[in-house]
Amino acid sequence: MSDPAGSVHAMNFSLAEVAVQTNTDGVPLTVHRNGREWIVGAEPLRWYERRQWWKQAQRMPKGHGRVDVQVWRIQARLGRNMRSDLVTMELECDATEGRWLMREPLSVAS
Repeated sequence: MSDPAGSVHAMNFSLAEVAVQTNTDGVPLTVHRNGREWIVGAEPLRWYERRQWWKQAQRMPKGHGRVDVQVWRIQARLGRNMRSDLVTMELECDATEGRWLMREPLSVAS
């Protein structure tokens, strides 16, 4: 799948590590951040972007040939409160290291 916006991102994001629970296919179900649980409330969207590894390290880590990063755009609500506004989040899945990163900022769905 390509970038849903059909354009190239500047990729100047502030990233925060989060805990993500997924289903058996790797689709995010919940996000845990700062002691709060966000539950996905709409079908997530996935695409891949080129990783600008040179912005994070002087050289690509030995044994890593990965240049793409999996990105998920989700809409989630705080806890199980169905009246809570949906918030749009973009998550990067770093499968190599087994961690998830949330891009900032978050935005409230309209």
